[in-house]
Parts: sequence; C-alpha cells; structure tokens
Amino acid sequence: MTLFLTLLSGVAWTIVYIELIRNGFKYKTYAMPLFALGLNIAWEIIYSVNDLIISGNSSGIQGSVNLVWACFDIIIVYTYFKYGKKYFPERAKRYFVPFSILVFATCFAIQFAFYFSFEAIPAAQYSAFLQNAAMSILFLTMLFNRTSTAGQSVLMAFSKWIGTLAPTLLMGVLTNINSYIIICGVICSVFDIIYIIFLVKMKRLEKNSKGVSI
Repeated sequence: MTLFLTLLSGVAWTIVYIELIRNGFKYKTYAMPLFALGLNIAWEIIYSVNDLIISGNSSGIQGSVNLVWACFDIIIVYTYFKYGKKYFPERAKRYFVPFSILVFATCFAIQFAFYFSFEAIPAAQYSAFLQNAAMSILFLTMLFNRTSTAGQSVLMAFSKWIGTLAPTLLMGVLTNINSYIIICGVICSVFDIIYIIFLVKMKRLEKNSKGVSI
C-alpha cells in the first residue's frame, strides 16, 4: 500500500505539471496561481538540494523526483512571466516584474523558515501540506477571478486532488496518525472537490454559450 500510494501521488502530480505546461502554452496563460507557484518551486529546489547534496544518501529517489518537478515548475514560471502581465490591473502593470520577484523571494523565505526550524523530513512534510492547502484555495480563487477556464483542465484538477489525497492517507493515517497532515489534507480535499465541481460547471457553460453563438 505504501508503494502504491507513493507511486500514485508521483504520477498524479506529474500529470498536473504536464497539464499546466501544456495548457499554459496552448491558451497563452499561466495556469498555476502566483503564490502557489512560488511556494511550490521554492519547496522543490530546497528539498531536491537537501536530498541530493546535503543529506546525500538519505532520500536520493525523492530528491531526483523533486528536481524533475522543479524543472517543470521553471517552465511554468516562464509562462507566468510571458503571459501573466495581462492579468495585472492597468495602473499596476509597470510593477509586474518587481512585484513578482518579491513574491518569489517571499515564498523562498517562508520555505527556508520551515527548513531551518524543523528537521528536514518534518519540514518537508509540514510545509508541503500547508502550501498544498493554500494552493487548493488559490486555484479556486483564480477560477472565480478569471473570466474563463482557459488553462485549467478537469484532468489537472482531478490529478491534483489525488496527488495530495494519496500522501495524506499515507503520512497522516497509515504510517502514523498525524493530526496536522490529516487536517491540511482534509482542507485540500474540500477545496479541490469544490474546484472540480465549479470547473466542470464553468466549462459546460462555456461550451453551451459557444454552441448558442454558433
């Protein structure tokens, strides 16, 4: 069961990244919310360096996976800087780059706060589940704030839910009972399911409106 849930999470999150990249270029948008993207890439860089270089032989496989995901995130960051400016208010567009750099720096600072305050494994777990809870909320907020579902796919949304649910069951229930992971995991699932429901509804409405206009 441990191997199954680990593989399930890894495959699901890989699908998420591929979908975010594919849809980002297809619809000329960035498909992951800014703060979620910042926290995500900071986590992956910090813990891939920790696992592959600092810890050396402790978590080499996970470190390699983190490094691959970080490379995916770099591509998503590129789509953000390429297409993200149009989502800024007109009077704030000139601050797009400095504000974005500040956000990424802040996200790295937050992740370093976890890293230096806990042992590497608890730090990775606690920060990952907290950022995933924030990410689930931010995806739903982004869906409501944008005028279309461009860049968002049901496959991505479902994979994101499964990708977090699997490690929640593994680390929060099966390995040992961890109330922090369980609470964060439940928050993720609640907002992920709401996100899936509204995404399906909005895509259906968009499809119907196009049918009427034709």
